[in-house]
Amino acid sequence: MLKIAWHPIYQHPLPERHRFPMIKYDLLPKQLLHEGTCVEANFFSPKVPNTSHILRVHTKEYVENLFSLQLTAKEIRKTGFPHSKELVEREIIIADGTIKGAAYALEYGIAFNIAGGTHHAYSGHGEAFCLLNDQAIAARYLQDKGLARKILIIDLDVHQGNGTAEIFQKDDSVFTFSMHGESNYPFKKEVSNLDIPLPDNTGDEAYLEILIDVLPKLIEEQQPNFIFYLSGVDVLKQDKLGKLGMTIEGCKQRDKFVLETCKTLNIPVQCSMGGGYSPEIKDIIEAHANTYRLAQDIYF
Repeated sequence: MLKIAWHPIYQHPLPERHRFPMIKYDLLPKQLLHEGTCVEANFFSPKVPNTSHILRVHTKEYVENLFSLQLTAKEIRKTGFPHSKELVEREIIIADGTIKGAAYALEYGIAFNIAGGTHHAYSGHGEAFCLLNDQAIAARYLQDKGLARKILIIDLDVHQGNGTAEIFQKDDSVFTFSMHGESNYPFKKEVSNLDIPLPDNTGDEAYLEILIDVLPKLIEEQQPNFIFYLSGVDVLKQDKLGKLGMTIEGCKQRDKFVLETCKTLNIPVQCSMGGGYSPEIKDIIEAHANTYRLAQDIYF
């Protein structure tokens, strides 16, 4: 059964006209239920995890300041969110959704987090709507529990996974692969194990050609026994924070290739949603929903 992390706290209230589309965390599960892609039993509710799991990735000083709401005004501005106790609890619970999702992926082959993909969170600070790096935390959890040896993080969000790259920069047991817009945020990129920067307006054909050429060879070379997939839909042409030129169908074909590859090679995969900032919320929901529809078709 497809297991999906979701919690009401995911939809956190933000100031009016804030550019982050928080409503998608309410609409996406409703859409999946409405169309019959999922039933209530597919969803599980994450909790507050043990802080020790977070401290395996983030520095003690940062975690203490974040949890006690002692970040500086500059640090808060960098995250893009007004800080509160509820926001911090949200970030912690999202991380648990990915931890538990990774465990479910070992059982069922695949699992999802409706939120997550917080790849701009560094070991010692947050930025760009990311406070705690959910997939990095879950990767360490799997390794600490002896559940995974070599991990591959496939980051296909339009923005480079700079925080993830920094966290694992000296760790050969986690391979970071980021395929992203070359001229987009972050403007100072970190160094992933494999970075593929794409020119503005890269469309479906060029994007998929690169991915299809690179991913199987990368997996063959690295031999991961667990994969984290960040399936951001900000690669769409209409995305406000994007700059690439993909269609919803192209984005669907991207996800299809990644999931079919994981399934064929029998490598468990945990999927976090990542970014999506199209002006029309229906485009964001449709592109995200496709990933779940594909998972049901391919795995179940």
